[in-house]
Amino acid sequence: MQRLIAVLALPLILVATSAVAQQIKTLETGKTWSAYAVPEKGGPTCYLVGNPASSEPASVPRSRVDAMVSHRVGEKAYNVVTFNLGYAAKKDAKAELIVDGRKYALFVDNDAAWTASAATDKAVTEALAHGKSAVLKAASARGMATTDTYDLSGFGPALKAIDTACKVKR
Repeated sequence: MQRLIAVLALPLILVATSAVAQQIKTLETGKTWSAYAVPEKGGPTCYLVGNPASSEPASVPRSRVDAMVSHRVGEKAYNVVTFNLGYAAKKDAKAELIVDGRKYALFVDNDAAWTASAATDKAVTEALAHGKSAVLKAASARGMATTDTYDLSGFGPALKAIDTACKVKR
């Protein structure tokens, strides 16, 4: 019976997933960074996402590892910086972001690192837009230290694409 329910539910799941996927508009696709927009009530959500050029230690299995900057117009939240770590971190853990030698302290919540304020979000976004590389250092709940290095070439055009789509002025 459970198998029958799963088989009958699959088309509904596929249609729902397809509908969401059709709403996502690709704004920019680069070698490292891509930009997207999603229409929502109250205004669009625009975001850019990029994967690290390298992750150390390479032998440690991790789930989703990427960096994102988002504008959520309906929530009046702009330049929201998120680093997905790919693992669970210790409660109240900290991470360090280094953009071309400049250091930023981030807090970790579950499996992502964030800045502590909107002002820091904006400063980090500007640094990423004008930088050459970014290094994120964090540690898992088990104490495994990781280092993710991001190539920032292409970040600027992706940021410009989400700024334009969400009408954010720099």
